[in-house]
Amino acid sequence: MTPDDIERSATPAERRLAGLALNPAAPDDVLLRLLAGESAAVRMVLCRDRVLPDAVVDAVVAHPDAYTRSFLARSPYAEPEQRARLVDDPDWFVRAHLADETLRDKDGAPVRPLPDRTIVRIIETYEDDLIGIGLLRQMSPGFRRGTATHPVAKVRKKWGGVHWDVLAPWARAALLADPDPGVREAAARSHRMHERLRDPDAVREDLPDGPCHARWRLLMYGALAPDVAAAALDTDDAWSVAGNTSTPAETVALLAGHADPRVRIRVAERTDLAPALRRALAVDPDPGVRLALSVHPALTEAERAAIDYEVPEDEDDRHPPFAHADPDPARLRRDARSGHPCLRRRAAREPGLPADLMAKLADDPDLGVRVLLCRNHPDVPAALLLRTFLEYTGPHRWYLTRRPGFPRAGLARFADAEEPAVRRLALLDPRLVPEAADRLTRDPDPLVRADAARHPRLPQARLTALLDDAELAPRAAANPALPLATMNALLA
Repeated sequence: MTPDDIERSATPAERRLAGLALNPAAPDDVLLRLLAGESAAVRMVLCRDRVLPDAVVDAVVAHPDAYTRSFLARSPYAEPEQRARLVDDPDWFVRAHLADETLRDKDGAPVRPLPDRTIVRIIETYEDDLIGIGLLRQMSPGFRRGTATHPVAKVRKKWGGVHWDVLAPWARAALLADPDPGVREAAARSHRMHERLRDPDAVREDLPDGPCHARWRLLMYGALAPDVAAAALDTDDAWSVAGNTSTPAETVALLAGHADPRVRIRVAERTDLAPALRRALAVDPDPGVRLALSVHPALTEAERAAIDYEVPEDEDDRHPPFAHADPDPARLRRDARSGHPCLRRRAAREPGLPADLMAKLADDPDLGVRVLLCRNHPDVPAALLLRTFLEYTGPHRWYLTRRPGFPRAGLARFADAEEPAVRRLALLDPRLVPEAADRLTRDPDPLVRADAARHPRLPQARLTALLDDAELAPRAAANPALPLATMNALLA
């Protein structure tokens, strides 16, 4: 059964016990009894959807059911060290879930990487078909940067070649001369593939006829002969060729006038774009093309300002072009002080933004800048977090309430707000009056009702009544004010 199947098949009593499994006040013995029960729905919620104390994690790791252990393996709420305890699980199913990245939590919090030693253990001992992009996303940035020179040969063999195109010349040379023959063979294979990518005749020879990943890769990254590039002009391959650094200048000029604006956007993102093409694309009829051109690194601030670009309201529309994994401090300052909101947004994404730049961007007129600053910087002031929440209505709005420093005291004043999401803020206030909590359990918005049912100042009489409510019983069972005697009664 899939998780959706398990959830759909749960009985009302199981859903109520699943709510109890999320109760932050439930003691270890209650959680252990839930774990030992027969309900897969309850075990799924317990192991997947909450932070667990170590004693319960011990029991999950030792649980005989592989599905139950797999829920912990992908839990976005479990500490990476807790998930790492499943690295040597006897069941392929559990190991596959551990290697395949955590689920995203409901508020869009970023994935936390596994410990480096766990990544090494997975690479050393797991089947090759379990090691892919999901594991790459769980690596710490430092680990990813050091794969080519890692002391474990299998790490160098597995991942050094994956990053061959971006490795420094000395790192390539080290892998080609590696003391381990398996690493040398893998590096030589990567080198040969790289060399074929640089040979226009080899690219022509290797190019598959039909659409596939291999064709896309060669047209994106291979050295293209003029005839190969020209042949893509009036096909679906035009987008791939438009971003290829080897595409001849005359073909790039033709692609700059392509009928599809997505192709012209791709051209506008080229760092080697000729000045004449920059001037032409700066007045392109498509706003997306003008936006892509407006952040080109070759432009001056005056040239950017002269372009009639439109900044998307969604701060996650896409990462601005020309982003770097490790930002240069000088470029970061230029971006933060730019008149272009998208460049300031790029600066706001950096958790290591210096304090003076953070203070500057905290008063930025662009909402997207402030949202990204709040989402990524650990020292954003409480007042800015609240102000941004009230102004922002995008998909990651509620995640802001989980950021360090988000204020709680005084939020009760929003209990009568017109917007449901703002009324929910009142339920974060630990001093919300019981009468308001009671009233909000009858709110027209289901999320407000659900949060109110879990508020610890909800009157006991109302809390008890909600345990029999078809909709809110799971939320009431998760209320930390639920008496221990009632928890035991629900279990019984």
